[in-house]
Amino acid sequence: MTILTLLRRFGTLIGFVVIVCYFWAQLPDTFMTARNWLNITQQLSMLIVVAAGMTIVMVMNDFDLSVGSMASLSGIVAAMLFSFGYPIWLAVGIALLVGLLGGLFNGVLVGLIGILPFVATLATLTMFSGAAFVVSGGKTISGRVIPEAFGNFARQGIEIGPLTVPNLTIVALAVVALVWVLLEQTTFGRRLYAIGGNLEAAHLSGVPVRRFKLIAFSLTGLSAALAGLLYASRVASANPTQGSGLMLNAIAAVFLGMTMSGQGEPRVLATVLGVLILGVLDNGLTQMAVDSYVRQILVGAIILIAVSFSSISKAKRS
Repeated sequence: MTILTLLRRFGTLIGFVVIVCYFWAQLPDTFMTARNWLNITQQLSMLIVVAAGMTIVMVMNDFDLSVGSMASLSGIVAAMLFSFGYPIWLAVGIALLVGLLGGLFNGVLVGLIGILPFVATLATLTMFSGAAFVVSGGKTISGRVIPEAFGNFARQGIEIGPLTVPNLTIVALAVVALVWVLLEQTTFGRRLYAIGGNLEAAHLSGVPVRRFKLIAFSLTGLSAALAGLLYASRVASANPTQGSGLMLNAIAAVFLGMTMSGQGEPRVLATVLGVLILGVLDNGLTQMAVDSYVRQILVGAIILIAVSFSSISKAKRS
């Protein structure tokens, strides 16, 4: 394996190691500590959940622009139900059901009606965002209406020695494990990859493409709703825009992970690496007091470089 081939295949992983080593050298007392890494995983837990769900639809060469709005809507729905006196389990269950139905609606638009994913999910992004504002009256829902147990969930965890692994981190890891099993170890996952590889061939071979798209988009909506609930628990409040940054970062993480695949296919474990790159970069630059706008430029540049390497590699293989 030549150096150029190595860079094409593992450039993203090498870049991650370089980023970690750089911040370790610049921040020797605070960066490479167990507490800081647990903090990073807690901060990234919502994005990991959304990105894992996004991987499911991107396996089929589709994507979902509405996940951020759905995260906001699910948090608002749960908070409003709390204000009406609903128990935690029921409010959370209804909020997750909203996410599932929203994802199913996207699946109907894309899989049954045949609308392009960009157009369909751009429309539902606006619809879900508007619904969040309508339900909440455009206000942040916080204070006593949020049950203490719901807010405490994000602040608690499982003690392992001197450290406490946050509940948010545990939930994110569980979601990643479930998505990995679904995509890598089941017939359903293999058929999703077949759809992404060649839609017409998958259809001719008997794969129920429409049904699979319905299920995939439903699961993505469900993961977005779960992420919204995790965020609402973390801040003990809900507002109509709290999930606005999740969609672009989730797609970016999947694209970064795709550069790790020899065929350029989304893989959920590689997606997690993409999330970690974005999170570690943000954490390190924040500790170094770098302006947030500069951080955005650097993140965009890293994504462009990684995807460019992947595109060059694909062009040479073809």
